[in-house]
This record gives sequence, structure tokens and C-alpha cells, in this order.
Amino acid sequence: MEFYTRPSFFILLAIAIVPAAILGFAGKRIKPYGITASLFFLGLLFSNSPSELGAFLLFLLVSSASAYATLRAKRLSKNEQLTFRLSLAVTIAPLVIYKIAAVFDENLLGFLGISYITFKSVQVLIEIHDGLITELNPINYLYFLIFFAPFTSGPVDRSKRFNEDANRTFSKEEYADMLARGLMLLLIGAVYKTVIASILYTGYTPTPLEGGLSGIAGAIKDSYMYGFYLFFDFAGYSLMAMGAGYCFGIKVPRNFNAPFLALDVKDFWNRWHISLSTWLRDFVFMRFVRWSMRHKVFPSRLQTACCGYLINFIIMGAWHGLTIDYLIYGLYYGVLMGLTDVYQKKSSFHKKHRKKRWYKALQWAVTINLIMIGMSIFSGQMHLIIGGIIHG
Repeated sequence: MEFYTRPSFFILLAIAIVPAAILGFAGKRIKPYGITASLFFLGLLFSNSPSELGAFLLFLLVSSASAYATLRAKRLSKNEQLTFRLSLAVTIAPLVIYKIAAVFDENLLGFLGISYITFKSVQVLIEIHDGLITELNPINYLYFLIFFAPFTSGPVDRSKRFNEDANRTFSKEEYADMLARGLMLLLIGAVYKTVIASILYTGYTPTPLEGGLSGIAGAIKDSYMYGFYLFFDFAGYSLMAMGAGYCFGIKVPRNFNAPFLALDVKDFWNRWHISLSTWLRDFVFMRFVRWSMRHKVFPSRLQTACCGYLINFIIMGAWHGLTIDYLIYGLYYGVLMGLTDVYQKKSSFHKKHRKKRWYKALQWAVTINLIMIGMSIFSGQMHLIIGGIIHG
């Protein structure tokens, strides 16, 4: 059973929310029941795929062993760096193997939710290594990894924030507010996903680019239709995951914040898939920048940042899949982020006019079109456009 797509899931979710609500209104911790409900829903998720269930259980075993090995090495100050690197490698390995196998239409060690659970496991490992996590309760760690609401589609939560919610008890008024917000988010997300995204998808009919203005207009229309479809589809999933989380006392973080109102591509990535972009910023970009500055790899901080953007977004593209479209998508945004940074820091014209309304309107117009070009690359539509130009 897939989450947030079938009526049967929503019926079971509605039933599952009732005991959570009873506990919440009674001022009891929802966590023990939340673990039970998560195991139930994950059992349904993997019920028709024993191989995926086996891959998931293997991942839990490997990630848990890696986390506790890293924590032990940190406490004993013995082989700490080696243990951390090995633990990081074996934790990431299933996702890497899965992505490589997918290129050949194979599924090795893959399961629904592998990407998001890998991000969460890696976050815990890195923060143990950095000394930010000094204790790791097994139940808390398990619940963080298996909580069903964001399991398949995100958002990517952080362990400290999650555990603070999971171990809280709420007053009747606090939980009433959370439940009301959760149900509203579920409703809005369902409308986004099943109504608006479905309507937009019917208008997305990519075809090879034809000659003339009509062909160009059709390609532009498809780019915009796909971009808006992807937003409402993915934001719908995220809102429903937030809603389910709130009903179980977990304030699942927001994943979208009006991304098509962004004034530049940096602003866009602060608004689009926020949990992924901030994860990559914190654990890839910032760590690369600090390492590069410490070792004086580049002569300036701006050059360091530009290289960091390339690495950051190429990894993001590869995370989506090891295909030419996704890799070019990552490269495209890596270059755009670097160019934006250079322009905003070096251009006197930008500094002089950046607060003026006409300039903000111009920025928005340029940005929305750059975003939609990125959407056409992401969707594979760019192949059709290029093919049409070559054969036209």
C-alpha cells in the first residue's frame, strides 16, 4: 500500500488518528502508540514486497550498528575518524547501490523511502562525529527512522527536533490546536495532489519541438505546466505528511514556501524542497566551504562558494537519479547559484537597484523562466526540445 494515494490508506489513517487524539487530549505521550502505528503502516507498505522489506530491515540493522559504533568510538576516542568514515560509507552504500542498479532497471537493496531514511541516518552519524549528539536512545532512534508520516515522501526531519516532539506531552489546548492544523493540512494536501495536480497534468503533453512560434509556445507551455504540476503534486504529499505528523504530535517541518515568488535562484532554493536544500546546505555545502577555507584550496571565499554550489547540486541531481537529465539538472543549478552569487556580490548595478520595485519585478521575471528551464531539464522535456531542433 502506497501512502497518500489510495482511499484505503486515508481510511486507515483516519482510524489510526483516533487513539492518537484520545492520548493527546488526555495529556498522555503519543510516542508508544506512534511507534506501533508506524510499524503497522510500514508493514502495509512492504506487505507485497518481501525483498523491499528485507532491504529495509537490513538498512535498519546497518544504520543502527554504524551509529552506535561511531558513538562508542567517539566516547573512547579510539579509531574515531576511521570508524566514522566506515560507518558513513556503509550507511550510504545501499542508496548508492540502489541508484546505480536503477540505471540498469534493477532494484538492489532498494525500498520505498530509502532516500529519506538515509538522509536521517547520515545526519545522526555526522552529528555524533561533531559532538552534537552524545547520547542515542535506541527507541528514540528507531522511532525517528521509522515514523510513517514522512517516510516515503519527506520532508527530511532532524533527530533533535523530532525527539523533542516525540517525548513531549501536550495540554488539551495544545493538542487540539495541533490536531486541527493537522487535519487542515491533510485536506489541503489532498486537494493539491488529487485535484489541482491532476488538472495541471492533463495540460502537460510534451512533444518534440515543432518549427515556428507555435512550436516554441508549446514547449514553453509544457515547461510551465510541468513546473506547476510538480509543485502541487509534491507539495501535496508534503502537506499530507505534515498533517499526519501533527495528528501524532510531531511537527513535521515545512517543505515549501511559495517557491514561484522567489526573486532569484538562491531564494528559490530557500523555498523549494526546504528540508532537502537545508540538509544539503548544512551537511555538504557548509562542510565543503569550511574544509576548503581551512586548507586554502581557493584564493577567495567567493570561488570556494561557487565550487561548493557545483558539488552540492550535482549531488542533489545524482540523488534524484543517475541519468543524464538529473545530472544536468544538478549542474544547471550549481552554475546558476554560482553566477547569482557572483552577480549579487560584484555588480554595482544590482547593489544600487535591488530594493526598487521595477528591479524586483525584473528579477522575478528572469527567475521564474530560469526555474521553468530547470523544470524542463528535470522532466526530460529538454531532450524533446533539442531533438526537435536537430530534426526540424
